[in-house]
Amino acid sequence: QVQLVESGGRAIQAGGSLRLSCTSSGNLYSSHSLGWFRQAPGKAREHVASIRWSGGNDATRYAPFVRGRFTVSKDSAKRAVYLQMDNLKPEDTAVYYCARRVGSPVTSSTDYNTWGQGTQVTVSF
Repeated sequence: QVQLVESGGRAIQAGGSLRLSCTSSGNLYSSHSLGWFRQAPGKAREHVASIRWSGGNDATRYAPFVRGRFTVSKDSAKRAVYLQMDNLKPEDTAVYYCARRVGSPVTSSTDYNTWGQGTQVTVSF
């Protein structure tokens, strides 16, 4: 019955910044990892960034094409995960999903079993 809800997506011009939020209706534990994925029409869902709830070494992972532009973070008290997106590009246009799994913050979407409904990000030229 755990639900993830994403917010913060909107239309924005290239070069701009957005901060996406993902809040969990249930508790998040040290064994969990939260991932951000995105899917454009006609494209497969792809990994953007992920974070291990417990933190520590190797706590975050990024897709090569967003590393240096996007930053994933968390707020344990708020049961929230954030995706700070800077220097957005038109190719970043997609529905962005938050997902949860037990274990490491791996990059495969099939390894995550709880998903939010997504939030639309549209980056124009």
